[in-house]
Amino acid sequence: MVALGCSLPGSYPSREALLEAALAALADEGLTAAARSSWWTSAAWPDPTAPAYLNGVALVETALVAVDLLAALHRIEARFGRVRAEANAPRTLDLDLIAHGRTVTEAGLIVPHPRAHERLFVMGPLAEIAPDWRHPVNDRTAADLAATATVGRDARSQ
Repeated sequence: MVALGCSLPGSYPSREALLEAALAALADEGLTAAARSSWWTSAAWPDPTAPAYLNGVALVETALVAVDLLAALHRIEARFGRVRAEANAPRTLDLDLIAHGRTVTEAGLIVPHPRAHERLFVMGPLAEIAPDWRHPVNDRTAADLAATATVGRDARSQ
């Protein structure tokens, strides 16, 4: 499962156009988006005066192991102009590996994403497409996690 987000459209006419192009770019890395959510908007965090975010989730099919999948996601981010300067800064594209099977801890990678379950802008879109998905660590459903998320409570489907 991959979360997609952006606050800046980069060279695209809109954030929606950028995220649609990013979804299409998954295929360039041999990834198949089996399902995808609608786009959700939310205020920037931790600085709500920064440009708002647009987020969504895609269920991705791949034979890649988690660390190779993350590398593929980083290549896509780079193609879309992602610069990793400071944490939580406005960005053109953010692709997060939220889940990959049960649990993974290798090469600095922790899956499931250690904070995704707290974020409505991740759990809300996930609950749209897989409400019964269970978090591999806390065993709660995506629908339950969306209902109790504490970060990004202003997130709403467009």
